Amino acid sequence: MSLLNQLFSRGFLGAKCKTCLNMAISRIKLLQNKRQLQLNQMRKEIAQFLQTGQESIARIRVEHVIREMNMQAAYDILELFCEFVYARVPILESQRDCPRELQEAIASIIFATPRCSDLPELLQVRSLFTSKYGKEFASAASELRPDSSVNRAIIEKLSIKAPSAEAKLSVLKEIAKEYHLEWDASTTEAEFCKKHEDLLDGSNKMRNGAADIQSPATATRASHDLSEASEGHPIIPSNQYSRNQSLESARVSVRNMSLVSPDESKLSVGNQNERIVDNAKMGTTSSGACDAMEMARIALASAERATAAARRASELVNVKSRVS
Repeated sequence: MSLLNQLFSRGFLGAKCKTCLNMAISRIKLLQNKRQLQLNQMRKEIAQFLQTGQESIARIRVEHVIREMNMQAAYDILELFCEFVYARVPILESQRDCPRELQEAIASIIFATPRCSDLPELLQVRSLFTSKYGKEFASAASELRPDSSVNRAIIEKLSIKAPSAEAKLSVLKEIAKEYHLEWDASTTEAEFCKKHEDLLDGSNKMRNGAADIQSPATATRASHDLSEASEGHPIIPSNQYSRNQSLESARVSVRNMSLVSPDESKLSVGNQNERIVDNAKMGTTSSGACDAMEMARIALASAERATAAARRASELVNVKSRVS
């Protein structure tokens, strides 16, 4: 009984495989005609772009043309493999393992099935091969393991990587020659040969120019810091030093204003603000306007905080005097 079931399943597998392969071959031929019409239309549009001087659009559209050409080449290879396996289905039925002469064709069909969504018949063919030769065989072909026998050409044609600049330039020249266009490819060739560093060259030049421009005051501060470092003293940046000085003056003003009345504290803070603004204006001539204004803003903020603290301190002194 088991022998009869085995013979029946073997015949059923062969018949179903033949049917699926025959339908896949027919669909590939139908899709090839449809894709050829689309490819001709795309090539015609690129020729119009080249003729009207819109080379930037043509450089983008040519990638779609190359992908369509690769898909057509892949479909041609798949059609040959399907016909090859279709003619040798009886050999597949008679042998338990995959024949050596059919390994490349079967592995290539398994590899191309998930990458060719327009051919649903290949899904059934793949499931039949998986059930016959095991999941390990199908996984090796899908993942391109070293022991798989997938066709090298079909791997390259179904690859998702972007086409090279040489391939794009070659197709553009071929389209221009096909439609008899007098097209100068020097601009496009220079654009394709341009590297990523060249595209960012403007910003690099700006950064290099800004680094080369150095004010005399900055050079003086740098030499002073170097001399301190040579003498063994720690180096403190000039802007940090100025910020520390302003904060220290704010703390001193808080301690002094805690002993005076609110009106006197307002006057002292106003005078201090005027001095800070005057110092900032004087600093613009030596260290640059940006650094001086930043220091002025920081000092004004600290002065405002000192004013608030002085008010609270004076109110606290008044309250204590009243209580006593």
